[in-house]
Amino acid sequence: MSKAVVVESPGGLNNIKIVDRAVPSPQQGEVCVRWHATSLNYHDYLVAAGGIPVENGRVPMSDGAGEIIALGADVNQWEIGDRVMSLFFPDWQEGRPTVARTQVINGEVVDGFICEESCVSAESITRIPDGYTYAEAATLPCAAVTAWRGLMVEGKLQPGEKVLIEGTGGMSIFGLQIAVAAGATVYATTSSPHKAEKLKSLGAKEVVNYREDERWGKTIFKLSEGGVDHVLDVGGGSTMNQSIEATGIDGHISSIGILSGGRKGQITFPKLFFKHIRLIGIAVGSRAMQEDLVDFINAHHIKPIIDRSFGFEQLEDAFRYQESGQHFGKIVLEW
Repeated sequence: MSKAVVVESPGGLNNIKIVDRAVPSPQQGEVCVRWHATSLNYHDYLVAAGGIPVENGRVPMSDGAGEIIALGADVNQWEIGDRVMSLFFPDWQEGRPTVARTQVINGEVVDGFICEESCVSAESITRIPDGYTYAEAATLPCAAVTAWRGLMVEGKLQPGEKVLIEGTGGMSIFGLQIAVAAGATVYATTSSPHKAEKLKSLGAKEVVNYREDERWGKTIFKLSEGGVDHVLDVGGGSTMNQSIEATGIDGHISSIGILSGGRKGQITFPKLFFKHIRLIGIAVGSRAMQEDLVDFINAHHIKPIIDRSFGFEQLEDAFRYQESGQHFGKIVLEW
């Protein structure tokens, strides 16, 4: 038998259970992976907490890293023992997003990766960066690919440009690391003086405390001497107006997430118009983007910032820690 963690209806962190399942066998075009790590994203929290309804008994967690232990028929691109990681959208191989490419989501529409073993399409995994542990690799498929797409794919970030990252969650820290490696100047926000020092140690030029400065967008605009070129906006309605304030003319904003109270909000449209801002909503990315990210990580020797690690049976504890907002970077589970 093989163990898996599941979410039982109607959801809620008290309805996370560990179950035994039959050991899977790969079908044609599939590989069987022994998973060793996953990491927490806000999407995973919504699934587990019941904010996103899922089928009873769904295995959550969109991120996974492990080793291939069996190959199905007609699988030629992988070998047993290869170290791999999952995709957020298993059907999105390349190109622009479409309904067909993005309708299946790991850990929501189909089972995710907090399980000992499972079989997946040979096309729905990529290699992991050189020298990465499984826990390090498991931080990448959602958060790091999102930051990569926002800055490098949609934003086409160039050396010398200015970037704003908001907060200290996994995606934001990856955005900082990618931007610094690409030769950009990074500005950041946080509510913690301790976290501000950590952001500076990773390369942020200036950090503004958004609790102490409600008009932090204007402050960033002044500090950056005319506004930033790129923003990774994580708050939605609760941050977008300030993101627009912080952006310079012909700048680019990737809207990536929502914080508490951020599902709806008002935008100061004239500033959006007269700054000629390009605003795009994005959700993670394709297999090709993930492969490009791996190449970039290998070239620049980027290592993820892991705040804390939990064990296989501690998913509820990990989500409770995520709820506290204490973390800096990624929270992982290893087994």
